[in-house]
Amino acid sequence: MELITELYRQWSGVEPAAVEKLPGAGSNRVYYRIGDAEGHTLIGCVGTSKEENHAFITLARHFRAKGLPVPEVLAVSDDELCYLQQDLGSTSLFDALCKGREAGGKYDKRERELLRQAIRLLPRMQFEGAEGLDFSVCYPQPEFDEINVMFDLNYFKYCFLKPSGIDFHELRLEHDFRQMAKDLTKEQGTTFLYRDFQARNIMLNGNSLFCIDFQGGRRGPVYYDLASFLWQASARYPDDLRKELLDVYYNEAQKFTNLPPRKEFNQCLSLFVLFRLMQVLGAYGYRGYFERKPHFIQSIPPAIESLKQQLEGMGDGYPHLMDVLRRLTSHLSPNIPHVNPLTSHPLPLTPKLVVRIFSFSYKKGIPQDESGNGGGYVFDCRGTHNPGRYEAYKHLTGLDDAVKKFLEDDGEILRFLDHVYQLADAHVQRYVERGFTSLLFCFGCTGGQHRSVYSAQHLAEHIHSKFPQVEVRLCHREQGISSILGE
Repeated sequence: MELITELYRQWSGVEPAAVEKLPGAGSNRVYYRIGDAEGHTLIGCVGTSKEENHAFITLARHFRAKGLPVPEVLAVSDDELCYLQQDLGSTSLFDALCKGREAGGKYDKRERELLRQAIRLLPRMQFEGAEGLDFSVCYPQPEFDEINVMFDLNYFKYCFLKPSGIDFHELRLEHDFRQMAKDLTKEQGTTFLYRDFQARNIMLNGNSLFCIDFQGGRRGPVYYDLASFLWQASARYPDDLRKELLDVYYNEAQKFTNLPPRKEFNQCLSLFVLFRLMQVLGAYGYRGYFERKPHFIQSIPPAIESLKQQLEGMGDGYPHLMDVLRRLTSHLSPNIPHVNPLTSHPLPLTPKLVVRIFSFSYKKGIPQDESGNGGGYVFDCRGTHNPGRYEAYKHLTGLDDAVKKFLEDDGEILRFLDHVYQLADAHVQRYVERGFTSLLFCFGCTGGQHRSVYSAQHLAEHIHSKFPQVEVRLCHREQGISSILGE
């Protein structure tokens, strides 16, 4: 955090009023929301790869110069491992489409208009974004090629196909993989391939959409991003909506170039859809079967169903691969979410993590872990300024406004909690990923009345806000107050 805070000081000339670490999203980059005294915010990023950061910074500046909706890069450290960028808020297109997605693909008028707006944006990124772009800055490679395709196909084979137990002939499958790689890369074109154009990487700021996380982009064909967006398995776009969005894209892209006739265009797109679904299943297999992350296990059934539907319109250009995929979708659906094929043991679909948070007095002992697992965190608040030493606060608790103001004006408790939040966020995230069900945090002080109560209350609210899928149970033991947040 100190690196990004120092960059902010250099850029603004003042200390930040607030710095909040944002939830991780699967990469090694760490993001912070930084605020000033007037409530203005921006986003700070700390990465471990200079090349990856350089790609994002260079692409963002290039796209901004083209008038494309991407975040403005405000400041960059000398080593390019840290940078500051425009804050586009916290609402992604994925969030905005929640209602329709949870209704099984029944998107309302507003959601459909957002999708049309997003698909109209794609050809602008692909064609306008490629104009004058130095593709050599792209990370980790400048273009979509056969090596790239073979890597993803083998990822599918080793992380999903082999664990499934489906029998296949290695050499025949390899032959079909190589032919598919040639077919997918025969038309390189000069367009920008976003690579991860999906609803989570499009931010809704006011009524406008902005693109983020394009640092993995490279030169490549237009079909890849279109397949990624329209055939995202969890989105469950109905056929009529997908066809409408495909029409919108085709008409918009025609403004930039002469696309192949629609029949030929659809045939090319169909191959990329098949490839993309295999690529996604490889990722789900690795994250679900090997890393045992329930979210990815849950994502497999809709991806299998999408693959099954896609195979209905495919020919036999890759005979062994087609046979394997048809047997795969027939064999695994709908059993795949329930069994780990590596062990044949049941996998929980949605294990809920329960986080218990206590405030207590050291005079009366540390709370016991009722789950029977033992462990958890115990934080000693006695190193911070104690309001209980002053007559005005002796009969109040850390839930009262006067005590809150005392502690916050003093500032020690805020610095203390900043470190606690970092530990807690990392621990809760890891417990969720590993499917654990119980975690304990305890805050102790002399009387269990002021500092411990304030700290426990704020950590509970922090975790409840940041991890809505987690159940947070709060107990102020010495006050006899217990609650489950959100109820």
